[in-house]
Amino acid sequence: MTIADDATADGALPGPNDPEARVRWGLREWLMLVVVCGAFSLDALDNIMVGIATPQIKDEFGMSTSAAQWVVSAYVLGFGGFLLLGGRMSDLLGRRRVFLVGLTVLAAGSLLGGLANSGLLVIVGRLVMGIGAALTAPSALSIVVGNFPEGPQRNRALGIYTACGAIGYSIGVVVGGALTQASWRWTFVLGVPVAIAALIGALILVPKDPAHDGSKRHFDAAGAVTVTAAMLLLVYGIVQAPSSGWFSGVTLGVLGAAALLLAAFVAIESRSPQPLLRLGLLRNKSLVGASLIAAAILGTYMSYQFIGSLYLQSYRGWSPLQMAFAFLPIGLMILTFAPRAGKWLGRTGLRWPVFGGMFAYTVAFLLFLRVGEGSSYWLVILPSMVLIGVGFPFAFTAANVAATSGVDESEQGLAAGILQTGYQVGAAVVLAVVTVRMGGEESPSHAESLTGYHQGIWVIVLIAAVSAFSVPIAAAAARRKAGSSRAGSPASGSLEAASADADADGGGTEKADGRTAESAGRSGR
Repeated sequence: MTIADDATADGALPGPNDPEARVRWGLREWLMLVVVCGAFSLDALDNIMVGIATPQIKDEFGMSTSAAQWVVSAYVLGFGGFLLLGGRMSDLLGRRRVFLVGLTVLAAGSLLGGLANSGLLVIVGRLVMGIGAALTAPSALSIVVGNFPEGPQRNRALGIYTACGAIGYSIGVVVGGALTQASWRWTFVLGVPVAIAALIGALILVPKDPAHDGSKRHFDAAGAVTVTAAMLLLVYGIVQAPSSGWFSGVTLGVLGAAALLLAAFVAIESRSPQPLLRLGLLRNKSLVGASLIAAAILGTYMSYQFIGSLYLQSYRGWSPLQMAFAFLPIGLMILTFAPRAGKWLGRTGLRWPVFGGMFAYTVAFLLFLRVGEGSSYWLVILPSMVLIGVGFPFAFTAANVAATSGVDESEQGLAAGILQTGYQVGAAVVLAVVTVRMGGEESPSHAESLTGYHQGIWVIVLIAAVSAFSVPIAAAAARRKAGSSRAGSPASGSLEAASADADADGGGTEKADGRTAESAGRSGR
């Protein structure tokens, strides 16, 4: 996995004479950032509250473990299926406009889920919420990227973006537990006024989209239909595989159809004068590497949360509010470290925060393997929560910075969509695999449940470890490639050798004056 390092040439932060370092944000910039980040907070708020409520939803409607997985997976299906379309729409139709539409859809899905009288309607409500998030996520990230210049300001803004998600997570843990104690329905309904508040704030504070220049805008309808259908089938095939079987006719048929649609999409995009996804963007190693890391970050965490919720509530018999406070340290740690993560990226580059974050994940999951029938929260469970809270802000912020650095302004929404697709498809894939390892029995025995939790945790340990150690391995390979290129080049140095050196240094380092070099994005142009 290649993650471009955008640290300064000497590894230091911009100095006091750097013009970017002296810029101070006004009240409007701060309020705009908070409002836009509110969409990310709402996503975190919804996910953690519904995650806490899932055992109650499962019990009320008599759902099996595999069926209850769909309360989580339906959101991932809508999110992952429509992300590329949502990202490109924000580039073509305007980030602010798509952001506002997405918030409206989110509110509608939240209301539907809260009023549902069957497990199926709850799942449909989560699907609609996922579609709304597919519109807000890339447009929100591209609004942040578009309003803060690349370098220290953007790193700082993205660190705050991560912190706002932590606020939503921290509040969601406690509020979700309290609301679930009364009724799981309130965990859905609360999203309605939050979405409306963000909508009103965005109307006032988010800058209007630039006026169209009059040129003809071409929307790649064929590409949009094929990639959206392909992503929907891909995510659906993955999340239903635990119940149907990975090698069943249904699963193979759905995944085969997804593969054919993806092939058709590639063929369409290679011939389209204005493609939905410019295929050259996928040659941006930093963007692709960040998206793979994103898949591991969210996939392992969502699976951990799913297992942890079942363990504490279904196995240990804790109340929703008790479980909420048990998960609270994760949000508090993220809230503590995320605002500082952007500054530290300037000192270390991007690779090492990713490695450190995923290594902390690996150790956290290993520690959680110690859980048993009466394990101490303080000695067994809390240490894993703290390590997750420390690792997340570094890996998450670095992935966001790496994915958007060097990408042309006209494709920021699409790059954000690709990154968010990594997050959501990763969540779908890992959770589906974990659910298979846990077993899908409707009424497993106490011993079988605990064994299933351990087997599921081993899966996410493996994924986290592979993700962590792939980073230094990729960096070492890049250095060897650069050294080989230099050895075979004339003394004056060739363009190929120079490119290899740049890749070894991360594909896009910042100049000594703190301004980001554009080389990281050229490989994808």
